[in-house]
Amino acid sequence: MKEGGGKRPIWAPWRIEYIRSEKDGGCFICAAAAAPESDDASNLLVLRGETCLVVMNRYPYNPGHLLVSPYRHVADIADLTADERLETMDLLAEAKRILSETMSPDGFNIGFNLGLVAGAGLEDHIHAHIVPRWNGDTNFMPVLDGSRVVPEALDATWEMLVDAWTRRG
Repeated sequence: MKEGGGKRPIWAPWRIEYIRSEKDGGCFICAAAAAPESDDASNLLVLRGETCLVVMNRYPYNPGHLLVSPYRHVADIADLTADERLETMDLLAEAKRILSETMSPDGFNIGFNLGLVAGAGLEDHIHAHIVPRWNGDTNFMPVLDGSRVVPEALDATWEMLVDAWTRRG
């Protein structure tokens, strides 16, 4: 048996920055939207639309995990304007096309988590998730220890997606 009861540590040194950082309790979507475009890379903001934005999930289930959200800080899908609803769906469809072209997933999970009990980590600013999925991407890590393996750095994925979106014009 290995030291520590048979478990080996999984190193994720990039997490220490988040762990040690002060948490302001603010909305990361609002912060990204309000920041100058020169900060889009550090905020993982992929696209600024008319009423909505596309941002990468900083703690993704898989590479390419995107969030589509209105700029407006609103919690309930029923409170979205018609323009926000339309652009959310249009951006989800465009995100699916771009993720398909750039990452060749075998499928997608697309949806909203409305409310804390439904899994919303940020329950007061509505956002849709689009998660690319590959055959065999369900690996042993979540089964063994609730850990996930994301095989690509966020900044590399961000750069690839921004480039693809820019080429589509």
